[in-house]
Amino acid sequence: MRMMKEEIEEQTREEELLSFPQTQQQSKLVVVGYALTSKKTKSFLQPKLEGLARNKGILFVAIDQNRPLSDQGPFDIVLHKLTGKEWRQILEEYRQTHPEVTVLDPPYAIQHLHNRQSMLQCVADMNLSNSYGKVDVPRQLVIERDASSIPDVVLKAGLTLPLVAKPLVADGSAKSHELSLAYDQYSLKKLEPPLVLQEFVNHGMQMAFGYLADIHYIIFILL
Repeated sequence: MRMMKEEIEEQTREEELLSFPQTQQQSKLVVVGYALTSKKTKSFLQPKLEGLARNKGILFVAIDQNRPLSDQGPFDIVLHKLTGKEWRQILEEYRQTHPEVTVLDPPYAIQHLHNRQSMLQCVADMNLSNSYGKVDVPRQLVIERDASSIPDVVLKAGLTLPLVAKPLVADGSAKSHELSLAYDQYSLKKLEPPLVLQEFVNHGMQMAFGYLADIHYIIFILL
C-alpha cells in the first residue's frame, strides 16, 4: 500500500510538471515543498495562489511527514509551519545535508519567537517611541511557577489590573492561543503558569500586524 501511495504521488507530480507551459519547463522550475497543518494548508494554498504560482513557474508540493524528508523532492525551497522537537531536528539534519535548499524559516531563526517574553522584547528594543504616531509596548511580567504567589508578584512589579494572561510558549498549538483576562487577585490565583502577564491596553478593537519587508522597512496593516 505504501509503495502504491508513493507511485501515485510521483505520477501526480509528473502530471503537474507536464501541465506547465513548454517555455516554463525549459526554464528553471522552482519547487516548493510545504509542511503545514491542515488548517494552514486550507487558508494558505488557495486556488488563486496556486494558479498565480504556476504561471510564474512555481510548483507547490506537499511534504509527506510519514516519509524521510531527504527521500522527497528535490526541492528548491522548504516552507514549513510545524512545531515540536522532532520536527526541528528533522529540519536541522536536512539543512546540513542539503545546503542548497532554502528553509523558510530555519528553526534557530524563529526560536525566540516561540517565547512571548523574547518576542515582545524584540519590539521594545526597536525603540519606536520617537517614531510617527504612538508606539508602545505594554509592561509585562513572566510567571514561571506557583500561581498562588502571582498577586504578590504583580503588586511588587507595579502592574495595573486588568492583566492579559498568555501562555509563555507560542508554539502554534491550541493551548498556546488561549488567552485570559484577570480583573482581580482571585482570578490571578486561578491562572496556570508558565505564562506572561501584560497590562491591558484598550486598542479600540483595532489590531495591527507588522511585516518586515527587508532590513529597512516594516509594514503595518490595521484590521
